[in-house]
Amino acid sequence: MSRAIDGTKRKDRRKKVLDQAKGYRGRRSTNNRIARAAVMKAGVYAYRDRRARKRDMRSLWIVRINAAVREEGMTYSQFMNGLHKANITLSRLAISNMAIEDKAAFKALIEQARAALN
Repeated sequence: MSRAIDGTKRKDRRKKVLDQAKGYRGRRSTNNRIARAAVMKAGVYAYRDRRARKRDMRSLWIVRINAAVREEGMTYSQFMNGLHKANITLSRLAISNMAIEDKAAFKALIEQARAALN
């Protein structure tokens, strides 16, 4: 009986890695050993950056809120302190979207924060 040398398991394992490395430049997309290292590193970056994205987005929302609040003559920290004292619990995402899309509602929010501070 003949011996199976190049089994489908081995081929499937290599094919899976090369499929994941599709679009990479040079031998990173064609050579199994180099592609495996590239895919592993890409996975590490992807895992790390899925967590970093949450921090980046929160930072973006805070910058947007700060810019909108400063137009009204307040700082971000004063505004958030006023909202806290007024017992208004809105996410920074919601406040950021309000500052961009609904200026009237955002101004009302600023007035409530200002009233709570005084």
